[in-house]
Amino acid sequence: MKKVCITVKKIASYPDLMEEYENPIEHACSMKLGQTFIANGWARPDGFCGSAWDTVSPFVMTLAYGGENIYDGWMKNPKSAMISCNDGFRPVSFLLEALDEDAD
Repeated sequence: MKKVCITVKKIASYPDLMEEYENPIEHACSMKLGQTFIANGWARPDGFCGSAWDTVSPFVMTLAYGGENIYDGWMKNPKSAMISCNDGFRPVSFLLEALDEDAD
């Protein structure tokens, strides 16, 4: 099984949707642009959002076990995937890349 690097590539925000539909939240997301995490199997990396992990973990595991060309090759690097979390108010896009080193 390979380690997988998860990089925060884009953070969006939709204040109009928040204003209309969301209850006020003091702190909803702590992701930072360019932040990286190393996934080692099913264990969620320290500091990684639980809700985002629920979304990206199946893709992380596919790459960790050698899967390639997710969604019929839409990524230039076949050992990668671009996946967004499921927050409709402030989605974060993550680049997932299988590393050459094995997980512990």
